[in-house]
Amino acid sequence: MTMSSGTSFGSSHGIRSSRSEDDLDLQAQMERRRKRRKDSNRESARRSRLRKQQQLDDLTLQVKQLKDQHKQLSMAMSITSQNLGAVQAQNSVLQTQKMELESRLCALTEILLYMNSSTSAPTNPATMNSLTTTSGACDSLGASTWSQPIDLYYQCF
Repeated sequence: MTMSSGTSFGSSHGIRSSRSEDDLDLQAQMERRRKRRKDSNRESARRSRLRKQQQLDDLTLQVKQLKDQHKQLSMAMSITSQNLGAVQAQNSVLQTQKMELESRLCALTEILLYMNSSTSAPTNPATMNSLTTTSGACDSLGASTWSQPIDLYYQCF
């Protein structure tokens, strides 16, 4: 009987030994998987840091380019503003000259009307119509209502 129990003890010891080896194999396999996961995670984290660094570099470059573009546009806008001021000043001078010339034209038209009306009526109806139309334009500027004598207008021009 002891033999059977010894045999049984021996076989149970063999079972324990194989379980222990299986446990060791399983633990080693789990350790390899854990190590592979750690390595994979490290590599993924490294790639992620590289991507973030690349994005940061790209954004830094974009900021520099936008600052340069802003500087160029600001300079262009400043030059354009200066040009606008010069054009507005020139336009003001031209408007003043235009008003002066219109005033002179009205005065001369009134002189012609006065001279034609005092000497004789024009025989050509087209000439009369032309003088009347010009006089009407002067009226819109208030030139025909001037109370100064015609001689003064003539002396000024």
